[in-house]
Amino acid sequence: MSDSLLRKFDTLRRRHAELSALLGQPATRENPSEFARLSKEFSDLDPLVEAWLAYLQLEEEIRDTEAMLEDPESDPEMKRLVREEVDRLKSRLEEKIPELELLLIPKDPHEGRNVILEIRAGTGGEEAALFAGDLMRMYGRFAEQNRWRLEPLSSSPTPLGGFKEVIVMISGKGAWSSFKFESGVHRVQRVPVTEAGGRIHTSACTVAVLPEADEVEVVINERDDLRIDVFRSSGPGGQSVNTTDSAVRITHLPTGITVTCQDEKSQHKNKAQALKVLKARLFDMEQRAVDDERSRDRRDQVGSGDRSERIRTYNFPQNRITDHRINLTLHKLDSVMQGELREMVTSLLAHHQAEQLARMAEE
Repeated sequence: MSDSLLRKFDTLRRRHAELSALLGQPATRENPSEFARLSKEFSDLDPLVEAWLAYLQLEEEIRDTEAMLEDPESDPEMKRLVREEVDRLKSRLEEKIPELELLLIPKDPHEGRNVILEIRAGTGGEEAALFAGDLMRMYGRFAEQNRWRLEPLSSSPTPLGGFKEVIVMISGKGAWSSFKFESGVHRVQRVPVTEAGGRIHTSACTVAVLPEADEVEVVINERDDLRIDVFRSSGPGGQSVNTTDSAVRITHLPTGITVTCQDEKSQHKNKAQALKVLKARLFDMEQRAVDDERSRDRRDQVGSGDRSERIRTYNFPQNRITDHRINLTLHKLDSVMQGELREMVTSLLAHHQAEQLARMAEE
């Protein structure tokens, strides 16, 4: 373990002791908000400090055991057993280092939130819309495998079964950590069903992954900030699918963000879903503004997180999928499109954690 990481552990242990003293002071207990803030920081540090003290205790045990080798009265057999014990303890110590390093990585502030997933067809016309549908099915199967709940929020289907745009909410433990690296441009290379000559075409879709915003995080003045239009829902090709004005379009006047929801038959439900998406987009905008104030090498993303950035290529003729951010290529695109995303997700997370640890070691 590097000296810089050792210093971080020592600093955090001192902060843990300082918090313990502060929480015991009458002035802190008499201030509920301050007591709650310090209590959370203290409890967040608890597992890290506990693991660090166990590591130090193991180091001390190794030193005490090695001291036994200096005993001139120990017979060769005893020394052999002591050396074996030292090797065993050192092996345990090495195993603890990765665990400690992971505990040092700051928690993702969005961990535990629901995910709002938006997929939009980009360049490629109808083929891009069909690929958007394929991506939606891929993510849906992945969610089903993990027993996450998938709730459709809005969609604009096309006549051949694709989507110009589709928005869903995915909720369940671990959903955010598994989806948070999916934002960006997804490129597909294949022979479209609309191609008579058998030529391979390239098209693309844009994926946005947003954390669902809490009510207290995004406050909207509906009377002054929103323009709400209602109209009749339409399906693929523009045909009417509803005889009442149930579709809702909400425009956030200060930012110009527009959200349309028409999947539900109830105007009230469509409005509620549109507001949910709008709040997630506004919250995401605020978070990105904060990130822009930090230096580029401190962004909590694999890659820049820019939605114009090409992150992945799906090559159907070669059954190949490549994530360009981590130079990972898998020759099992057929399985991935069936929702087998675990290897990709695990690799992205491991790369992200390694980058964070490398930055901490440099600081």
